[in-house]
Amino acid sequence: MTGGLMLLQVILASLTMATGTGPMHAALEATEAPETLRAAFTVELRSQSARQVYSFDPRQPRDLRWQLVSHEGQDAELDAVAANWASEPAPDGRLFPDDLRACLGQTVQVNTEGHAWRVGFRHQPNFNDNEFDRWAAERLQANALLDPVGERFLQIDYTLPKAVNGPSGGKLTRYNQTYILSTEPRWGFSYVSGFTIDLEARAAFKRITRSYQAEVTDIQFFFASPEAEQLYLATANTGL
Repeated sequence: MTGGLMLLQVILASLTMATGTGPMHAALEATEAPETLRAAFTVELRSQSARQVYSFDPRQPRDLRWQLVSHEGQDAELDAVAANWASEPAPDGRLFPDDLRACLGQTVQVNTEGHAWRVGFRHQPNFNDNEFDRWAAERLQANALLDPVGERFLQIDYTLPKAVNGPSGGKLTRYNQTYILSTEPRWGFSYVSGFTIDLEARAAFKRITRSYQAEVTDIQFFFASPEAEQLYLATANTGL
């Protein structure tokens, strides 16, 4: 009897769940902010050799939206990360994980033990993914932490279980990427408040490493216009 009870507990602790129901669906809805929601924020980028702080505000003139606040140390790759982010049409778009539902697919494997559910899934490529994302989706293990009571995702992790040959030569020996999700207080949407990347690759007698993290602070959410906010509120109140 004891053995049967333990087996039942294991089965109940690990379930296949549809992403369109229950707390999973509610948590995904919280990641799907309307396109008219914008954010002004400060972000600190850190590596082993440098620390950079930038501010972004979409309400400023285009050439003043992305500003360097402070810069310590030297790291050319961190410079490139910041430059790529600044060059995007809407840098605050990185804070909205609005394609998470497509990434998870229709069903996921859920471990319900503990205060947070561990959601295992295979990343499903979508229109936001580039060629590397599609290649990595077939090889990386993906997990998410879900608060079933608050119905919000807390963290998304991508990990390479073993070394693999890279898409353009060489070998990817280590890859870990983590997104930290928080909840904005007014409308209850989830946003990316931090992320880390740690990878190692080997090619042509070279060892390439990239390790940095970002922390988003001083964030303000607002709609692109008063009309956009009123439209969202009217839609939300009618349950659409």
